[in-house]
Amino acid sequence: MGRPNGLSSPGSRPGVWNDGPVTETQPLADRSPDELAAFLTEQRAAYDALKGRGLKLDLTRGKPAPAQLDLSDALLALPASYTDANGVDTRNYGGLEGIKEIREMFAELLWVEPEQVVAGGNASLVMMRDVLTDLWLKGAVDGERPWSQEEKVTFICPVPGYDRHFTLLDWFGIDTVTVPMNDDGPDAEAVAALVASDPSIKGMWIVPTYANPSGSVCSQEVAARLASMPTAAPDFKIFWDNAYAFHHLTEDEAKSADILTLASAAGHPHRPIMFASTSKITYAGAGVAFLAASVENVQWYLKHLGAGAIGPDKVNQLRHAQFFGSPQGVRDHMVKHREIIWPKFEAVQSVLDSRLGGLGVAEWTKPTGGYFVSLDVLDGAATRVVQLAKEAGIALTPAGASFPGGNDPRDRNIRLAPTFPELDAVTEAMDAVATCVLLAAAEQLTA
Repeated sequence: MGRPNGLSSPGSRPGVWNDGPVTETQPLADRSPDELAAFLTEQRAAYDALKGRGLKLDLTRGKPAPAQLDLSDALLALPASYTDANGVDTRNYGGLEGIKEIREMFAELLWVEPEQVVAGGNASLVMMRDVLTDLWLKGAVDGERPWSQEEKVTFICPVPGYDRHFTLLDWFGIDTVTVPMNDDGPDAEAVAALVASDPSIKGMWIVPTYANPSGSVCSQEVAARLASMPTAAPDFKIFWDNAYAFHHLTEDEAKSADILTLASAAGHPHRPIMFASTSKITYAGAGVAFLAASVENVQWYLKHLGAGAIGPDKVNQLRHAQFFGSPQGVRDHMVKHREIIWPKFEAVQSVLDSRLGGLGVAEWTKPTGGYFVSLDVLDGAATRVVQLAKEAGIALTPAGASFPGGNDPRDRNIRLAPTFPELDAVTEAMDAVATCVLLAAAEQLTA
């Protein structure tokens, strides 16, 4: 059973929390009917014991843990002064594009020029919604008319993907078509085939580095293909959501593809619009969001933003600039995050390897960055696993959440978010999830 981003290897590891029955690693599909019936009986007993523990555990959302938020508490004493590098009083109106020093800092981190960056409020999702709204009402820099005047608008969504992207499309009434998310990014040839002849396809989503939820990293080659491919729609857009570009889990740090340079070199400078934020770097509810694009796209965005805004929270931008000090300060800060959350990801892998390895009932990603692990169970079993987990006191993201409309056609994908709970709770929750996966698989194989 192949798996993008690395199927975790079978076998057990010592010291793993395991209240379930010890099972041999012979694949369930290779066992006799009598052996499967005995296995089902064992798993029902293990699940009954699990329910009896009265657990209340939550693996639903990729939130920073309190210990991660604590890393940024020095922000509360900043800024030390209220004037930016240009001597501008950040307490007052103005500066729609954001202050110079925070734009320069993140321009270096995002591999763009400062004039290509807008620093905004705390939420990059708001910037995404604003861009979609502007495209819908006013049209693109390189467009012929507002998208609302098109007979139909469609977006390509790599799957599994980020549910909030799909929510935005649904809110606009934009249709979706899916392509597989592979280990090296979205299936570029599938994307190219779709956009070549269908002018209704106006854009696509991509989380290029440590994708949500698979942890995939878009390669330079895939990015180059997306940047250069012919499109039937002249104003086709790539919404490049670089939410996890700096969220490394190992010392081997993936570098994000330079999509803006690639697109410009290919003659499509206005195609990509990049988004990023410090939401999982400093304070999730009080960070700084960024938009990066061609200079023309930046001016287009600021023109429309200016119809309803006078300036962002520049005081917050200044405190972030002083807190980090430099781009290297951001990188150093992320090492501290890694030290907190990497053991939780190790715990996920340890439990899954120990409880499910070799049984042929699940496969999962082994990410080197980001906030999630993508778990695939037997086709048709994900909804049952989530239901069993809920009844046992473990909250999981709904099955299918990583697909537009919440509809996973194979009903197999479950997104796991281990960052927020304490380490012991992650281990306990994953052991419970493994019990639910085994019971659902046993039920299906004996039905």
